[in-house]
Amino acid sequence: MNAIILTAVWGIVMMFGGAFFKQKSTPKYWAIAGLILAIIANCAEVYMQKPMVAIELKGMLDFTSFNLTFITIVLVCTLLLFLLNGRDIEKVGNNVSEYFALIFFVLCGVSIAATYNTLLTLFLGIEILSIPLYILTGSDKRNLKSNEAALKYFLMGSFSTGILLMGIAFIYGGNTGTPTFYINNINLGTGKLPVMLAIGLVFLLIAMVFKVSAAPFHFWAPDVYDGAPTVFTSFMATIVKAGGFIAFIRLFEHAFGTAQQQWQILIAIITAATLLIGNLTAVFQQSVKRMLAYSSIAQAGFMLLAIFAINQFAKEGIILYTAAYSLATIGLFAILIKMSDYTIDGFNGLAKQQPVLAITATIFLLSLTGVPLTAGFQAKLFMLMAAVNDGRQIWLVVFAVLCAAISAYYYFKIIQAIYFKENTSAVNQQWDITPAFKTLLIITAGLVIIIGIWPSVIIDWLYY
Repeated sequence: MNAIILTAVWGIVMMFGGAFFKQKSTPKYWAIAGLILAIIANCAEVYMQKPMVAIELKGMLDFTSFNLTFITIVLVCTLLLFLLNGRDIEKVGNNVSEYFALIFFVLCGVSIAATYNTLLTLFLGIEILSIPLYILTGSDKRNLKSNEAALKYFLMGSFSTGILLMGIAFIYGGNTGTPTFYINNINLGTGKLPVMLAIGLVFLLIAMVFKVSAAPFHFWAPDVYDGAPTVFTSFMATIVKAGGFIAFIRLFEHAFGTAQQQWQILIAIITAATLLIGNLTAVFQQSVKRMLAYSSIAQAGFMLLAIFAINQFAKEGIILYTAAYSLATIGLFAILIKMSDYTIDGFNGLAKQQPVLAITATIFLLSLTGVPLTAGFQAKLFMLMAAVNDGRQIWLVVFAVLCAAISAYYYFKIIQAIYFKENTSAVNQQWDITPAFKTLLIITAGLVIIIGIWPSVIIDWLYY
C-alpha cells in the first residue's frame, strides 16, 4: 500500500513541480528522492506487514510478501534507470518533470496490478499503467516514428482494453454462483466450463497476452519499442512487461486455478509460438534496438512458463526473472543510448574504445542468453523447473531450451562485434560518458552476477 500511495502522490508532486523547477536537471533529483522514499517505505511494509496509513480497502487489494517483493524489485530497477539515464530523459523534450510524473503514475499502476484482488482493480491497474505509456511513447514530438508508435500503441491498447472489459463482463455474468468481481470467489469448478465463463476466460487471456506482448498479439511491440525514445523503451520492455506478467499470473492462479487443466494447453501453445516467433525474427534484425524488441518477445515466452505451471517454482522464478531481465536490459539500453549507431556494426571495436562498456555489455548479453553464473541462467532454470515440476507438457521444456540456444546466436553476434571486429565507420563516435555512469554500469553488472550465484538474495524475501 505504501508504494501505491507514494508513487501516486510523488507523481502529482512532479507534475505540479514542473511549473516551479528552474533548471532542467532538478526534476531528476526529485524523482530519485521520491523513488528512494518509496523503496524504504515498501521495504518497511515487507518487514512490518502493515502499511503506514490504514485504509479500509474492502479486500480489493491484497498485500503479501510475494507482491511486495516484486514491487521492491520494480522500484529498485526504476531507480537504476533514473541514475543511469536521467540525463537522457532530459534530452527527450522540454517537459522533463512531466515525463518523470508519468513514470511515477505507471509505477502506481504496476503496484495496483501486482496487488489487485478484484477484476475491477485489475482493470484500474492496467489502465493506470497503460495510459501514461501512450504519452511517453509519443513524447519525442519531432520524430515521426515516435508519433506513429504512440498512435499504434494507443489504438491497439484501447482495443485490448475493450476485450478485457468484455471478458470481465462474461465472467461476472456467467458465474454459476453469486456474481462477483473478487478473483478468489470466481467459481469455475473442475468440470466442463459453461460457455459464458469459457468465453470470458478466453477474452481475458487475449487481453493479458496483448499486454505482455506474447504471440500472436505481439505485432505492436517491435514498432512501438523502435519508435519510442530509447530511454522509455528500456522502461517499457522491463518494468511494464514485468507488471503485466504479475497481473497475469495472479489472475490465472486465483481466478482460474481450479480449471488449470482446461486452459493449460492453450497457454502451452501460446508459449511455444512466442518463443519461436520472438527468437527467429530477432535473428534477422540488424538494428540492436529492434533486435532487443523481438528478444523481449522471446523472453516473454520464457516468462509464460510461470503462467503455464503456476507452482512454487513458477512464483520464485517470475520474481527472479523480473530482476534478471530488468537489470540486464536496462543496462544494455543504457549503453545503447550513448551510441550514435544502433546497428550491430555500431558495436564494432567497442572493447578498444570503451572497455568498461564492452565488459558490462557482455555480462548483460550473457545473462539474457542464460549463461551460468548470471542472473538470467537462474531465472531460466527456475522457469524450466516449474514446467518440469508440473509434468504435463515436457515437450515444452525441450522446445524452450532449443529456443534459448537460438537466442545465443543473435546475442553472441553483438559480443563478436565488440571484441573481434574493427570499427571501420568514418564517423567519429563522441562518447558522453561520466565516471559515475561507468560506476553504475559496473554495479548493475555486479548485481547480475551476484543474483546468478546467490539467487536466495531475492527469493528469501518471499518468505518474510
